[in-house]
Amino acid sequence: MTQDELKAAVADAAISEIEPHLDKDTVLGIGTGSTANLFIDRLGPLRDRFKGAVASSEASAQRLKALGIEVFELNHVGDVPFYIDGADEVNAHLHMIKGGGAALTREKIVAACAKRFICIADGSKYVAQLGRFPLPVEVIPMARSYVARELVKLGAEPVYRQGGADR
Repeated sequence: MTQDELKAAVADAAISEIEPHLDKDTVLGIGTGSTANLFIDRLGPLRDRFKGAVASSEASAQRLKALGIEVFELNHVGDVPFYIDGADEVNAHLHMIKGGGAALTREKIVAACAKRFICIADGSKYVAQLGRFPLPVEVIPMARSYVARELVKLGAEPVYRQGGADR
């Protein structure tokens, strides 16, 4: 199978997992990225079976809306039974790095609000050791210097990345 076919297979598996639980009150948490996009595309035909979604990025929100799926602000949602998103890296112990991109804080917040996180990742995300790439840490501007000093104490070499666009 190609990587795209593998991504499609995990998106299909996630649909199979949530489909029996969908009802008119269900609001799903939806992640960001290429695998999440395939999952979103598969939600389109099911849009009349659930209420809508909370998106972890503006890009995902636009994709959902284009398929006729209502997008809600997290503040206006009482319950998120599922959050479906991909991963950046996964090891043999199923430890993962999630949030290597620009939407990392929103992804973490929506995931924390969900009763269940369904990670959709194909074999290309498997690594023997986590940490192939620098991991971003989102910081409010007033704390940037403080957080950088604390990261240095932990052995990190922080690099300031300004203007990370919300994918």
